[in-house]
Amino acid sequence: MKKDKSVLIASPSEPKSSSSNKVFLPDEDSKATNNDFPMRTGTRNGSSKYDFVKVKVWLGDNADHYYVLSRFLLSRMLTVTKIPNHVALKIALELKKLLIDNSLLDVSQSDLEANLFKLMERRGYGQEYINRYKMMTRFHHQRVPLVILVCGTACVGKSTIATQLAQRLNLPNVLQTDMVYELLRTSTDAPLTSSPIWARDFSSSEELITEFCRECRIVRKGLAGDLKKAMKDGKPIIIEGMHVDPSIYLMDEENKSPHNVPANPQESKADENDMTNVENNASTIGAQSEDIHPNAENAKTEAISTQELDKISDDLKSVHIVDHAAGSQNDTTKDQVADKKPTLEREKSGVTEPVIIPIVLKMADFDHKALLEEWISSRKFSDRYPIQEKDKLISNLKTIQDYLCSFKSQGLTVVNISTTTFPQTLDWLHNHLLQCIEQGLQGKQ
Repeated sequence: MKKDKSVLIASPSEPKSSSSNKVFLPDEDSKATNNDFPMRTGTRNGSSKYDFVKVKVWLGDNADHYYVLSRFLLSRMLTVTKIPNHVALKIALELKKLLIDNSLLDVSQSDLEANLFKLMERRGYGQEYINRYKMMTRFHHQRVPLVILVCGTACVGKSTIATQLAQRLNLPNVLQTDMVYELLRTSTDAPLTSSPIWARDFSSSEELITEFCRECRIVRKGLAGDLKKAMKDGKPIIIEGMHVDPSIYLMDEENKSPHNVPANPQESKADENDMTNVENNASTIGAQSEDIHPNAENAKTEAISTQELDKISDDLKSVHIVDHAAGSQNDTTKDQVADKKPTLEREKSGVTEPVIIPIVLKMADFDHKALLEEWISSRKFSDRYPIQEKDKLISNLKTIQDYLCSFKSQGLTVVNISTTTFPQTLDWLHNHLLQCIEQGLQGKQ
């Protein structure tokens, strides 16, 4: 027989510690999981007692709609602004505790953000982080389509970078062109040659690049369904893989001709003949986007000890509560009016011009060659090629890499990947994408 859940809110008169400005980092004991025994007092399945109380956040001038505040989703939004994850978790918990302890179970979006910004400032994340939060909020509200291209040959870290950026920027969709390429290459009546491009013989580098561009265009057609849906719904998407030619995605929509890629009429006709097969084959993998689910991190988010709640209470004592019902809205109202931006008008087709951010990854020749040799030896076709043929495979991959890196002269971002500086590179890319999104919003106003 199941017992009814009960909620027990600690009395404000309980003794608290007096360190108001100290940042309390989670200790090892506070990282509880659903399987930890025994359970802590005041928690259920490692959750905070405040998770059992719903806080409604009302939207619109007339408060017509509301959503239930989730401190997990709020913490994910804070990590987008480059606030460390463990601090974002604490700020989200502090905010919910602040609202519940002051009986603010129905709060407007502006009041919620005003209190959130005060807590951010108290922890040392001031106007710069607040501006990022407002910018990303505006970006999601305006539903601007965002396409991030992660380009490069094999073994340069495309999948790792794409997954990490998706987690940091809270972007749920990652499309892998390698899956589309394998299907188009191996299926019945496939429009692509059965052997991969890097394993074939070419008379010159120009011939290799021409064939590479042709295959990239076919793979792009295979992604058409997912891209159209993302554009229509105004959802961000990350596309990663070797068969990602930035020029195809940056093409002029009117001329439908890729920039800086020579157009070949014969190839165009061949591509048109292949498109029917491509659409049919790609339809079976149109939903192969890699969803970044928060289940693994959700347990960590909810695992905050009761002792830490008491410590947080001290910090919240000196925080001024913003509530329109109490009349303390003057400063907040000014900020909200100043930050209001006109909503982007959709075109007749219902699609807003997307923000496209291409990134080309490369690696030092020595490190890249070592990784490629290990990668080739693990492939199914490795036994069919002697050592000299493996050198040819590496040479073909290097030629493709040089072609992708040549876009640097046209203003595209080329990033050097190294195992020793990977965290710094990831931080730089995070900041770079935020700047590109901000520039994209400014260009559409």
